[in-house]
Amino acid sequence: MTDERPGGTAETAGSTRIRVAVIEDHPLYRRSVERVLAEAGGIELGAVVDSVARFHVHRQPPGSVVLLDLGLPGVAGAAAVLEVCELGHHVLVVSAQAESEQVLGAIAAGAKGFLSKDVDIDELLIAIRTVAEGGAYVSAVVAGMIIKDNTDRPAVGPDAELSRREEQVLRLVAAGERDIDIATILDIGVRTVRGYLDRVRDKTGYRRRPDLVKEAIRRGLVGPSGAPRRPAGR
Repeated sequence: MTDERPGGTAETAGSTRIRVAVIEDHPLYRRSVERVLAEAGGIELGAVVDSVARFHVHRQPPGSVVLLDLGLPGVAGAAAVLEVCELGHHVLVVSAQAESEQVLGAIAAGAKGFLSKDVDIDELLIAIRTVAEGGAYVSAVVAGMIIKDNTDRPAVGPDAELSRREEQVLRLVAAGERDIDIATILDIGVRTVRGYLDRVRDKTGYRRRPDLVKEAIRRGLVGPSGAPRRPAGR
């Protein structure tokens, strides 16, 4: 992580403080992230621990943004993401393991964002705010890896263009939302959501959810600009 922070990047819009916790087993990196968050405006620093087991002990209030490394002792990888998500938190992965499989596995497990460990401070704070507001964030570096790795994408024709609603559904799938959650967010029925998903699958040629996540990243639906939790319009 870069040690220099541009002036003013620590300030958040509005007065609401974002609760942030850290699960990172590398001592130097953990202390560095802790210092950055402690100095950032608008952030309430919570648990800073080296494992999911220790995180349980701290009883971090639900709804916190949790910066999570994948290479942890004990519960690790996608299983760690799933366990922290089930506690009611928004997981933002910050990991040196930024290959396609790790990214897709983490997002499929419920992570709302993914950053590589060489992220600079400015982008880290932007990602935290995006995830705290209900969006999804994948850094440009990580998104580029996914796109470059997307060599098995099937040939598509003009019908591959998605409608606005189909893009909204695909974006929410990439953000780790379940069908029932997508229905609630878009104020439509679960059956309708599945109908849109069927059309997306037919148009893209992808059936599996991890492949749909990759397609959403390739289309720019999840990236540095973030993905709104409640897309406008129907």
